[in-house]
Amino acid sequence: MGSLDGVIEPIYFLITSIGFIILAFLNYRKVGKSIETIYLSILGVFFIICFFILIFY
Repeated sequence: MGSLDGVIEPIYFLITSIGFIILAFLNYRKVGKSIETIYLSILGVFFIICFFILIFY
């Protein structure tokens, strides 16, 4: 269990981005290209970018 000291671990961003990418892939296979698929893909990319910013900052 993490402490509440205000530090966000970068691994949480990586796990969340992988989850968004998997959800986007499953949604794309089910309904095709839709606004939800695009939204999930953008969130996945955004969280990966945040992960790398936190790693290299």
